[in-house]
Amino acid sequence: MKRIVIFASGSGTNAENISRFFKQSSLASVVHILTNNKDAKVLLRAKKLKINSLRFNREQFLSKEKLIKFLKKEADLIVLAGFLWKIPDHIIKIFPNKIINIHPALLPKYGGKGMYGMNVHNAVVNNKEIETGITIHYINEYYDEGAIIFQAKTPISPFDTSEDVAKKIHLLEQKHFPKVIEDVLLSDEYK
Repeated sequence: MKRIVIFASGSGTNAENISRFFKQSSLASVVHILTNNKDAKVLLRAKKLKINSLRFNREQFLSKEKLIKFLKKEADLIVLAGFLWKIPDHIIKIFPNKIINIHPALLPKYGGKGMYGMNVHNAVVNNKEIETGITIHYINEYYDEGAIIFQAKTPISPFDTSEDVAKKIHLLEQKHFPKVIEDVLLSDEYK
């Protein structure tokens, strides 16, 4: 059974959706949810789902000892589900192509530092895009530049607000993210 560790910073809707998806799976399960935000609602979701959760600060996150030791012991795949800190290079080196992220736009558009959540949706609407979507990708040492695993698109009407776009993106995330994680785990690299 493959072990998934989720990193999240906010409400945790994607973390919960992924956890529920793998609840009855013989392939994988979510074994831990980690957060950098002591007030993150994802902690309440983890408790409700009976999944171990841990909080950490920046010093603990950047430490090459504790977190690496924990992840080596506990994780086959690391999933970033609304996690807002850049993953340190020393973690990426130990988990090459084993850390995936979801981004609320069609990369390479609207990626990079500071491009997350409503910042992305506002930019998409302000630039009068006719479509947007999600990108699920591997993490590398640069913001939102890792190899793309999957993209899904949704149209944008001229009347859509940033909030409308956010709702459309959320639906795509809920529909596709768990299945793409499953596909990654079924790939030759994980067999």
